Amino acid sequence: MRIIYLILVIVFALFIVTFSQQNLMSIQLKYYNYLQHVPPIPVYLLIFVSLLVGIIVTGFWGIVERFRLNRTIRRLNKMVRELRKELHSSDAPTIIDEHKTPK
Repeated sequence: MRIIYLILVIVFALFIVTFSQQNLMSIQLKYYNYLQHVPPIPVYLLIFVSLLVGIIVTGFWGIVERFRLNRTIRRLNKMVRELRKELHSSDAPTIIDEHKTPK
């Protein structure tokens, strides 16, 4: 499994290097009059920063969702314990017939 992971990392790193070499053209960011003083940046840098921001936002969203689901699981487990306790408390005690002899 380690070898497969290493191969995938090497292939991804090779992709990043070749992509960066193919997209060296610089671009000027424009958004109305707010980004006038930002120096030109290479296209590959803009794409990688956008990808990184997307990964971070998605990861944060996943963490928040996991905490929400864990809270729901805890609440439902508590409800199950309470219902089981209620079920067992309302059961009639088992009656043992002492007159019958076991076989």
